Amino acid sequence: MVDQPPHRLASTLEERLQELETEFHRAYWDSQVDASEANERRRAELELEVRRFKGDPERLAAINAALDEQLYDPVLRRQLEVLRLSLTGNQMDEEQRARMVELSSSVEGDFAAFRPEVDGRRVNDNDILDILRDSDDDGRRREAWCASKEIGSHVAERVREIVRVRNQAAHDLGYGDYYLMSLDLQELDAEWLFEILGELESLTDEPFKRWKADLDERLSARFGVSELLPWHYADPFFQQLPPDGRVDLDDLFEGADAGDLARRTFESWGIDIDPVLVASDLFPREGKCQHAFCLDVDRSGGDVRILANVVPGERWVEVMLHESGHAAYDVSISPTLPYTVRRAAHTFVTEAVAILSGRLVRDPQWLTSIAARDEQAVASLSDQLHAANATQSLLFARWGLVMAHFERDLYADPEADLDARWYELVERLQSIAPPPKAALKRGQWASKIHLAVAPVYY
Repeated sequence: MVDQPPHRLASTLEERLQELETEFHRAYWDSQVDASEANERRRAELELEVRRFKGDPERLAAINAALDEQLYDPVLRRQLEVLRLSLTGNQMDEEQRARMVELSSSVEGDFAAFRPEVDGRRVNDNDILDILRDSDDDGRRREAWCASKEIGSHVAERVREIVRVRNQAAHDLGYGDYYLMSLDLQELDAEWLFEILGELESLTDEPFKRWKADLDERLSARFGVSELLPWHYADPFFQQLPPDGRVDLDDLFEGADAGDLARRTFESWGIDIDPVLVASDLFPREGKCQHAFCLDVDRSGGDVRILANVVPGERWVEVMLHESGHAAYDVSISPTLPYTVRRAAHTFVTEAVAILSGRLVRDPQWLTSIAARDEQAVASLSDQLHAANATQSLLFARWGLVMAHFERDLYADPEADLDARWYELVERLQSIAPPPKAALKRGQWASKIHLAVAPVYY
């Protein structure tokens, strides 16, 4: 393999990698739409096969040798560089590799299948959000909020173990921890990144606290309390704009088809996502992942899918626009590019497209031209819509800071008191007091699925 010319080496590796990853992506999709033991087992087997292929040290040595040559083709150099980064992150012994896949698969399977109880009945994430949005009953709100965190307590020790295994693999490669390794392999400088995040915290501090104080005043009046607790907010993570802090568009979207709105949006820009929507799974049911994501199965542009759990209202219209932004990006990548570089230029680029797409839900022009809402009604809300979009960006920035700082600390010391650290950050960055001891269960921090299955993504 080392003796192969660089272009032949790249094409040979890519051909096999595409076969393996495509098969794995199909199995992954099956495991998310139907969290059965058989689907989880198949998904784990194929992930392990992909990681074994990438973890071959001889393949990495061949890529490094090719990169040492004088390469005049920038696309070929980038192919090899992307392969180097991907293979480097998978250099570990077989025991580490198998344990990592076993743990992450089991945790993700539990997230897909787990349903807590509220009022003696099994509920899903949408049910919990409905209670936190509508109920004025303090006890019921508390029960719903605590239910939203139960999955964290269920998986927390396994998440710590995943972190330990990932850290050991990173240490073996000479990195301080897995978080630092991941940033390096994503071509991000840790010092630069946290300087930017520090500046973001400083710039958003005053406007966020001003907006939050106004929200808290309204919530205190609504619930008749002087001290607000986490369940007085409408989102278990306080990452989405609450009804008490924005113009409520649910009535405007009554009877709207979120998928069709997404289709018409991108059609107006000359991007056809019809095949995406046909291949997608958009509505909630038992045994299905409760979150939302977009998956490019084979990077051909012809098999991109969205998983969602759409129910009526503004929130899922925004989510569908967001995920369709990812899909529109994927189907627009040139199919003539080599497999390795036939993907988003970087994670933050496709996320930027998705976030900008999601923001359209509060854009007056989009509401009238695409969503066909009443022009007079939209015009009367114009100022509030613009303010809501600005506030959503502010709110999500603060939530993103919680995740970035917590995850860095998680990998720096997985044996620390993570429950205390989580609520320290929530209090500092989101101005939300920690729950009282009676409602504070170990491992609530692990209820955010990204920590286990999408590491160093935020």
